[in-house]
Amino acid sequence: MPDNSPLDMSWILSVWIQSPRHANLSDALSYSWKDALPLGQLVRVPMGARHVLGIVVNSTPRAELDADLGYKIKPILSVFEGLDPLSSNWVSLVEFAANYYQRSMGEMALAALPPQMRSLSDEQIHKKLQKWQRQRSTPQTIVQSAHTQEENLQPWSSRSLSAEQQQVLESIASGTGPFLLFGQTGSGKTEVYLQAIESVLKKNPLAQVLIMVPEINLTPQLMARVKERFEKHLGEHSLVCQHSGMTPAQRLNAWLAAHQGQASIVLGTRMSIFMSLPRLAMIVVDEEHDASYKQQEGSRYSARDLAIYRARLVGAKVLLGSATPSLESWFQSEPSGKYQRLYMNQKIGGAAHAKVIRVDMNHQPRNTIVSAPLLQAIKARVQRQEQSILLLNRRGYAPIIQCNSCGWMTQCLHCSAYKVFHKLDKSLRCHHCGHTSRVPAACPVCADQDLGMLGLGTQKIEEHLAQLLKPFEEELGRPIRVQRVDADSTKTKDSLELQLQAFHAGEVDILVGTQMIAKGHDFRRVSLVAAIDPDSGLFSSDFRAPERLFALLMQAGGRAGRDWQLQEHSSPELWIQTKHPKHKIFSALKTFDYEQFAKDELAERALANMPPFSAQALIRAEGKTQEGAQLFLLAIRACAMELLSQDESCAGCEVFAYSVVPMALRKLANMERAQMLLESPSRSQLQHVLGKLQAPMQELRKKHKDIVRWAVDVDPQQL
Repeated sequence: MPDNSPLDMSWILSVWIQSPRHANLSDALSYSWKDALPLGQLVRVPMGARHVLGIVVNSTPRAELDADLGYKIKPILSVFEGLDPLSSNWVSLVEFAANYYQRSMGEMALAALPPQMRSLSDEQIHKKLQKWQRQRSTPQTIVQSAHTQEENLQPWSSRSLSAEQQQVLESIASGTGPFLLFGQTGSGKTEVYLQAIESVLKKNPLAQVLIMVPEINLTPQLMARVKERFEKHLGEHSLVCQHSGMTPAQRLNAWLAAHQGQASIVLGTRMSIFMSLPRLAMIVVDEEHDASYKQQEGSRYSARDLAIYRARLVGAKVLLGSATPSLESWFQSEPSGKYQRLYMNQKIGGAAHAKVIRVDMNHQPRNTIVSAPLLQAIKARVQRQEQSILLLNRRGYAPIIQCNSCGWMTQCLHCSAYKVFHKLDKSLRCHHCGHTSRVPAACPVCADQDLGMLGLGTQKIEEHLAQLLKPFEEELGRPIRVQRVDADSTKTKDSLELQLQAFHAGEVDILVGTQMIAKGHDFRRVSLVAAIDPDSGLFSSDFRAPERLFALLMQAGGRAGRDWQLQEHSSPELWIQTKHPKHKIFSALKTFDYEQFAKDELAERALANMPPFSAQALIRAEGKTQEGAQLFLLAIRACAMELLSQDESCAGCEVFAYSVVPMALRKLANMERAQMLLESPSRSQLQHVLGKLQAPMQELRKKHKDIVRWAVDVDPQQL
């Protein structure tokens, strides 16, 4: 390491480090160094007794500052040698995200880097980088070997396109976007993505493309298609994944490949929006409506919305795709909006939509789980060696165990929620805080042993279905294979991928699972999908609940009949077991008319002045008592009212602060939680007021000792 004595420290550098907004540190801390360093340079700096990773954002000659700064400036410990600085566009993306989502710059920036980057020393990173470079070809080598003039004249795929697909690709090629691809399930959206990516990479062999999916379980199938199409042309190491299910070493290697320009295509979940991609030319956001694109902890950013901003920042094209677009994106793609809407209404091969069959559970015997007509339909599919999916968005065996004498229920001691009974290990488990206990032999209140179960989960459906089909197995002469896929059955490494592979291979007759199996998967032998108990989403206090339920059911219905040849002898069906068969959601679903549903929902939101016709932010507080959390938020509300009435810069801002209320899940892991909603017809006015509130909130936090943490959630997806 070079001599870093104070006499050599002729530059003062501003450095981002990882510190949350509530830590009340400035966005950039000052350190000294013998030379100026470029914007985005990674360094190691002292922070108290620790040595932490930092990002240089400014260099100033010491001579330009006052000779006596009034405090001692510590020197930078080391500079990451051999690693290119992060680009100015990446720094700008972080600055925008931090300002918009009310976080500190360092918190947003450092959280976006691989965990190993923060824990390994610069020497270790340097050795890893050298080893990585030896094992991989340079982009120039790949370009020379894969992108010959003769090859560029030929398409990389021989797949024929439908007229709709061709028209969409021509619109993407000639337009600037952003594009919203409204494509029915099974209409070939993925092929459009791949063809659009091929066009970009042929035009500029050094370009980079980011493909985002909402959940980890969607990456294996899509990555297989991406590799099949591009690996032989781009090279083995030019396609990488980035998601939280990867090991720290895998994530670092993928990041290095993208940052150094080796990776041409990156496929990832929401975290990948912050990947360092110096030559980014296109972003594809698949299933753009999915709420999983919104981070629910920490920085609480929306990867979909940041994709729009990042594409505009670097001049890249961005393509949002969904069969059920979010109402925000749909509104933005109206004639007066900012997006260009592209249509794909026809399924490949002329396949038809699934026929929607509503079963009125009011007319079924009490405690019926799988109705007789649905059971017969499933049996018919099994006989024809076709597959069925049963959807229930609740894992476990039974949501509640109750005493039939005194009414005691399995309340979690640490949360305002009930523990769910899991039959496989005979445990009661809180799905919020994770606390687990054994099932009591008798009621802990009245000692009665007559304990009953309320509700049902995927484990119970799996067991009940196996019992119902047992007599049919003897008639069929073979076992009927039922498989459950949910968060409990996919805990071990690669378990989800193996289970889905078995279903794709036809080794499973019936798949029982939660929403994780209802979207994005291309199941070729499925001809029946059934929603067992969707009614819980019909009467939620959250105004987005109807949109989420409609999207879930329409996406689920899209899993049936994806093989048009299968429809020649078996029409696809979507079964809905409900006690409210005439509800407007099910009526709209019967014709798969998303456009009419969106029109009706937007009309209701316009009347109520809800998003996308207004902007919202939630301020949440967690404390030792509910009273303490609410008092803290009431003090913030008073500050907001004072700003709006007395601060000249806030004069005329139409920002309304709703009453302070407990959160829907009032208590979580022994923390009492409350929230306050801010709403404005102007996004910029809401942002201005939130920025003005930061300093008062920091001061109020010091006075309210009951408060453990607080956070601002801009554009919340759950109220």
